[in-house]
Amino acid sequence: MKNRVKQLREALGLTQEQLGELVGTSRQAINAIETEKNEPSIWLAYDIAKVFNEPIENIFLFEESERKSRSEISRGYACGTKRD
Repeated sequence: MKNRVKQLREALGLTQEQLGELVGTSRQAINAIETEKNEPSIWLAYDIAKVFNEPIENIFLFEESERKSRSEISRGYACGTKRD
């Protein structure tokens, strides 16, 4: 999932370690989120959004993600075409 965590973190002058401490996770976890190697839980995403004073959807860019949601997959949009 695409995200703006690094951009927003740097704008506040925070290190990955400082952001991790604010949201109760490790520097490594923040790095994995920023580099899109891992997606945060909804609770961690919420805590990150609170630190940045931004709505979750302004930080985690679902519409730009190549990964399909479970609802899209179940509706048949996983391959870009709807099944009948």
